[in-house]
Amino acid sequence: MKINLFEVERKPHPKFEGVKIGFITTKDNTKEISITVLEIAEGIEIPSHTHEKEVDSIFVLEGEGELFYNDKWYPLKKGDVVVIKPGEVHGVRNTGKQPLICYIVHAPALW
Repeated sequence: MKINLFEVERKPHPKFEGVKIGFITTKDNTKEISITVLEIAEGIEIPSHTHEKEVDSIFVLEGEGELFYNDKWYPLKKGDVVVIKPGEVHGVRNTGKQPLICYIVHAPALW
């Protein structure tokens, strides 16, 4: 399968206003991994949360933001990669002037 990340259709996220999500592969296709593209609007934050059993890998494709991890905020920019282990508290917010676009991999599949 070949997909261009920038051509994946993004729809409103079911939980977070101001966030769009595009599905590349889901647990309907494979239980081992889910891959999505998130588009976080300017000024929007995905609140801190954990995943019980999924590793959360975040690849920043465009924009600027901050990652909440270990009770601290860290800057995020294009090209950054973050790996969050199960049970670790994390969140993301867009601090830039354009959408923050991230490629997200959850293993095992979250979606």
